[in-house]
Amino acid sequence: MNKSTNASTTPPRIEYLKVQNFRALRDVEFKDLTPLTVLLGPNGSGKSTVFDVFAFLAECFELGLRRAWDKRGRAKELRTRNSEGPISIEIKYKEQDYPIITYHLSVDEKGGSPIVAEEWLQWRRGSHGKPFRFLEYHEGKGRAVSGEQPDERDQRVDIPLKSADLLAVNALGQFEEHPRVAALRDFITGWYVSYLSAESARGQPEAGPQERLSRTGDNLANVIQYQAEQHESRLEQIFEVLRRRVPRIEKVLAETMPDGRLLLQIKDAPFSHPVLARFASDGTLKMLAYLVLLYDPTPPPFIGIEEPENFLHPRLLPELAEECRKATAHTQLLITTHSPFFLNALRPQEVRVLWRDEQGYTQTRRVSEIEGVGEFVEHGALLGHLWMEGHLGVGDPLVNQGMPSNGQRGGRGR
Repeated sequence: MNKSTNASTTPPRIEYLKVQNFRALRDVEFKDLTPLTVLLGPNGSGKSTVFDVFAFLAECFELGLRRAWDKRGRAKELRTRNSEGPISIEIKYKEQDYPIITYHLSVDEKGGSPIVAEEWLQWRRGSHGKPFRFLEYHEGKGRAVSGEQPDERDQRVDIPLKSADLLAVNALGQFEEHPRVAALRDFITGWYVSYLSAESARGQPEAGPQERLSRTGDNLANVIQYQAEQHESRLEQIFEVLRRRVPRIEKVLAETMPDGRLLLQIKDAPFSHPVLARFASDGTLKMLAYLVLLYDPTPPPFIGIEEPENFLHPRLLPELAEECRKATAHTQLLITTHSPFFLNALRPQEVRVLWRDEQGYTQTRRVSEIEGVGEFVEHGALLGHLWMEGHLGVGDPLVNQGMPSNGQRGGRGR
């Protein structure tokens, strides 16, 4: 896992995402992404699909394209209905002290097997001139420029890959002579796309400290053990926040049993004996897992969380949103939600609404671009209330889901 962030450096940031032919995302752009970006929309609007774009890209690097492709039903299930051509994902991200880098990946299928139809990296050094592609591949064949700051005057070297389903960035990023490629590889393999489950956190894993929370949270006890040994003050900070969120919680213990399993226990006041995690509430375990993730001493450079409101009391959600915003000092977050309580703590520029157009394809707009929202917020209105009153134009399954054009309020029942 990448540990590229600390208090003195700015973490890499994704500033732009474009997706084509990925399920309902026929042609969608997210420009000027904020450190905290929240996706809002009715069921089936495409929020989880955007979330899965990041999971798919991360799995392509971690597990290989073929496994990530097969897991999602191959082209038959992944490619947008009634469309042809490759599935493409393009991100622009910024590393500290370097120009914005664009990464493009297009995936297609031949004979039932996935191939990397096109993959390239480019940047523009300076304010003028055309962008320079310092890596470009098609179906396993291509070339790359090495060096810390590849330039158009440098020599492009042909480096064929073993097969057409290999990602060039993943392969070349393992070599010292390609530091910018390696930086992107480390960035993507460091992403944490969460599928946290309270049920998974109840397990009794084998003892042994682990630095990073798993995607399901089934090693929560191991991470508590690690932080108790290596970052005791950080763990106490987590417990302090947890005590403010969940009344009467004193501390959380990770105790090794004689059979080698790790037992997670939660100590409530005023009782003298802790409660086993498997008997704790879903909300307590989910809040603990979120805090462990957000207070990670070496956080992932990118965190995705789906519907954090599940199992949590509504009054905890604005405070969780603030915890997420604080964490953006060291990481970038993408969150999907259906909760007006979570939205109430957010700013219009942090929220994107998603909806399906008449053809069934996902469209998106930033809330700050919806007419009237800015004025409401200036006068003290909260986004969750505006959403429930219909001013954001989406989200009520009993009302027309179409996004109002500029000049329309899009209120309830209109």
